[in-house]
Amino acid sequence: LSPNIYLYCLPRSVLLNFKLMKLDPKPGIPRRDLIKGVTAASLGLAAGSIGIPNSIGNTKVSSASRQNLIPIENAKPGTRDWQLTNTRQLHGKINKILDDGRCPWIEGYCSANSVRAGETLRVMVSTNPVSDFKLEIFRTGYYNGDGARLMKRFDGLKGKAQPDPEVGENHVRECNWEPSVEFEIPSDWLSGVYLGKLTAEKENIQSYVIFIARDDRPCDLLFQCSDNTWSAYNRWPADFSIYTSHEGKSTTGFPSGSVSFDRPYGLFTHPVNKHKTSGGSGEFLPWEFPLSFWLEQHGYDVSYISNVDTHVDPRGLLRTKSFISVGHDEYWSVEMYDNVLKACNEGVNLAFLSANAVFCVVPMLPSNKGVPNRTIRREGWFNPLPPGAKLPPNMIHQDGFKPVFDRDAAQLMGARTPLAAFNGSGDWTCAKPEHWLFEGTGMKAGDSIKGLVGWEMHAEPAMDLPGMEIVAKGPTMAGNKKGDYTATVYNGPKGNIVFNAATIWWANGLSSPPGHQTPVRHGVAQQGVDERVQKISHNLFQRMIR
Repeated sequence: LSPNIYLYCLPRSVLLNFKLMKLDPKPGIPRRDLIKGVTAASLGLAAGSIGIPNSIGNTKVSSASRQNLIPIENAKPGTRDWQLTNTRQLHGKINKILDDGRCPWIEGYCSANSVRAGETLRVMVSTNPVSDFKLEIFRTGYYNGDGARLMKRFDGLKGKAQPDPEVGENHVRECNWEPSVEFEIPSDWLSGVYLGKLTAEKENIQSYVIFIARDDRPCDLLFQCSDNTWSAYNRWPADFSIYTSHEGKSTTGFPSGSVSFDRPYGLFTHPVNKHKTSGGSGEFLPWEFPLSFWLEQHGYDVSYISNVDTHVDPRGLLRTKSFISVGHDEYWSVEMYDNVLKACNEGVNLAFLSANAVFCVVPMLPSNKGVPNRTIRREGWFNPLPPGAKLPPNMIHQDGFKPVFDRDAAQLMGARTPLAAFNGSGDWTCAKPEHWLFEGTGMKAGDSIKGLVGWEMHAEPAMDLPGMEIVAKGPTMAGNKKGDYTATVYNGPKGNIVFNAATIWWANGLSSPPGHQTPVRHGVAQQGVDERVQKISHNLFQRMIR
């Protein structure tokens, strides 16, 4: 069969999408190869029996992903209207450090972190002053570089000022707002990260709500959002994050306070707070979206889940060839650790394109209404105590619960967050140029990708793991404080691999979606898109999905 015959067999709706597309051949997929990939996906299981080519550009597509829906989805017309264009935040210093980044004019949250098709999602919204508002829901992705596609809109919604919650047990602030919108997730919504753009009609002030549509299909790559960490750093409504000091407890004590998913995302304790046009989206847009945007640009077969899904659904991890931790993935439950380790032992590849990951132990607790997995509190580290060290008194929970130190993040990831100097920035420097990761990059030993490491990193590799290799290493600086990082690869038990990039900023080297800002911390600026980061990532993922 020829490519022309493939197109003749395509449904009319898919052909129409090609007419609407504006293909950009420079960074993305060549037109002919994208057509082949979309055609193969459209024909589904039949592709295996008629010999449709098994590639999309430079991206290898496995036999299991010939039903790949990502190219079909991204061939549909996108829009840049998903971006916030009129935002406003309260101003007033908190703890003499941060501006209050809350947007009470319009703010909201969703009833669940992730939802399947057929399930009902409730969106809770408050407008103060009271205003009618609209809600536009977008699926984020590549979409010819626009970054999202409009999926659904609700106009003329009646707003109301909903109350700030009282301070609850262990300092939790948990909203009990009335739903403003309820709807069933349509069956044709592809798994992805969805932004709900809220616009108050009175002054057209805007903010986001965010949720993940998940599915249970086999996939090559499983993208885990770091929503536990989004919640941990969320100070809404004033100063109530896990890092907030409370009477008798310090920010280094355990726990310093509980945090709830039942509240808007607003006012963060780190540079995300300076990203004024991401209000309500957690940490997704600065640290995670550049990876999602790039994966979908190149036609990778990717599905999306939340930290909560990793916690409750260990079998769901086995449907993928490769599990991805991305960005700032600090807060994990013991169950998450055990489930991902079990998946690795079953042959699933792991890619930690993240740093400060698998660091703090959090139990997943119910809301005050008994809804499971809506609250977290910090209980310890995934770092064993040094020999002879004793557990500090302030790390014993008021109920007698003691932190869990018997699971070592390095035994899962290959390296871990160092307790001494975990915060810093620097260049990502090649230590093993002959490694397959660096094939086609032209990098030599000592060559660096400027500013790629930050603002936290991994070090202290577990050298007893099978096939352990340090592929990049170098120094970091945080003010006058020196540190170091190590990026690693080791072998899983069934021919699988585990890669640890050792930086929060890895995704920022892959793409810069609309509205994206490159981060700066400790005087080091991440330099943005770098072809070497892209090639290393292609080498990694092509090996993981073969």
